[in-house]
Amino acid sequence: MRILYVTTSFPVFSETFLQREVRALLQEGVELRIVSLHGGEESFEGHPVERFSKWSLLRLTYLLPIAFWRHGSELSVLARQMNARRPASALNLLENLLGFGAAIVQAARIRAFEPDMIHGVWASAPAAYAMVASALGSPRFSMGAHAYDLFEFGGDWLLGEKARRAILVHVSTDVAAKRVRQLCDGRKVARIRRGLSSLPRMKEMRTERSPLRIVCLARLVEKKGFPFQVAIYRALLACGLEFEARIVGDGPLANWLRRALLESGLANRVRLLGRVSEREAMEQLQWADALFHTGVVAASGDRDGLPNVVPEAMASGTLVVSSPVSGAAEAIEDEETGFLRAPSDADGWVDVCRILQVDTKRCAKIQRNARAWVEREFLAKNNTRELIRSMRRASSSSVFSHLDLRDRRIASN
Repeated sequence: MRILYVTTSFPVFSETFLQREVRALLQEGVELRIVSLHGGEESFEGHPVERFSKWSLLRLTYLLPIAFWRHGSELSVLARQMNARRPASALNLLENLLGFGAAIVQAARIRAFEPDMIHGVWASAPAAYAMVASALGSPRFSMGAHAYDLFEFGGDWLLGEKARRAILVHVSTDVAAKRVRQLCDGRKVARIRRGLSSLPRMKEMRTERSPLRIVCLARLVEKKGFPFQVAIYRALLACGLEFEARIVGDGPLANWLRRALLESGLANRVRLLGRVSEREAMEQLQWADALFHTGVVAASGDRDGLPNVVPEAMASGTLVVSSPVSGAAEAIEDEETGFLRAPSDADGWVDVCRILQVDTKRCAKIQRNARAWVEREFLAKNNTRELIRSMRRASSSSVFSHLDLRDRRIASN
């Protein structure tokens, strides 16, 4: 199968799930051309990555009129949809315009590659690229939809139009699948989880867990719930429970978090390690007894899907304590594969930490259950094979062809 795989930036540190997906696609023999619309590297593990030059958008001065002359009816429908809803944000507007322009500029190159399918991995710029390329005569397209695409400021500007036109929408959580099925025929929504390229060594619980070792691996942004996490650390300190914590990641809240820890008397208990490599992140999971994930719904509506660090911790034998927000609750069944507590319930988190310190038998059972969930649900090779099968079914199925044409007619009315 030949796939034109369109990303925003690739590869980047915070999107290791895409790197694992690409690795698995290549291992399965897919002929992959990767287009990165905004930054990234020139290659990934020896495979070329085509970085789009924004300077080439200057060619739109003559390519855009030609595109309208040749495909005016299709592009006019898209233009009407652009006026039907305001963009989710200025950034989302620019992302979509980048995707539109890049598809027109690269139309000839897309046709020369002759892909079986164009796959936009995000519902923003990559799906905009795929949708316009398809409107200009290239093959039909599939798209990914992530929590950011679906929920921040109400979701991507043209999310509904893209979902209706795509022949396959790939999501990785039940929460995301429910949202997308509200926008298009549910038969073309495929909930296929991401996955690990390989399983890490599963450690045994340390015999002595005082101080309790806690790690948080996350971008330092609002949806990670750091004010609640600081309150939990304060509650642990107040009740005398011995612990040491490490927060791994960077982001706009770094200075705020540093001040909050200092003012709360936690600077000697909670270390900020900043950004580390993927290998070093896995080493931190091996060090820790517990992973804290205090995810919340941000004021913008943004939230996590299923953060990859959650199944990574589950596979490593690190017990996960998570808020029950969005996709995390799909992997964590309370006291079966981990612990779920509201991020505002600091006392509840303290109670869980007491269990983690003393109840080895109970924790070992949860470790085994968590590892089994990952082996069943979160292996990149297995899940990517299912994604390829879904793409092949969608591209060859008369059912999906019918849905695609019907949805286009609905959009044009």
